[in-house]
Amino acid sequence: MNEQGKQYEHLALLYLQQQGLQLVTQNFSCKAGEIDLIMRHQHYWVFVEVKYRASTAYGGALAAVTRSKQQKLLRAVQFYQQRHGLTQQPCRIDVLGIEGQAPYQYHWLQNAFS
Repeated sequence: MNEQGKQYEHLALLYLQQQGLQLVTQNFSCKAGEIDLIMRHQHYWVFVEVKYRASTAYGGALAAVTRSKQQKLLRAVQFYQQRHGLTQQPCRIDVLGIEGQAPYQYHWLQNAFS
């Protein structure tokens, strides 16, 4: 991951922590794909995809999570759940879009897809 990507993931982490989520791990990677942030929110395991776009000209940050990206993320989440014995635990997949220049616009889509 490049430095700019790390910067936006860090901003996302800070934003989500301010919303009450607690970090479990960052940048989990497996053959199936990568999960940017794995967090806990109340009784949920939350798997977060972070996207940044400087402009909304082509649909913005949330639109950047394509069907293909969703499928890869879902496979990575399933792998993580199986590896850590979480298949019976409540979980959700969130997308956090960050747009523009500072001060950034945050768009947090909870339970974005399953």
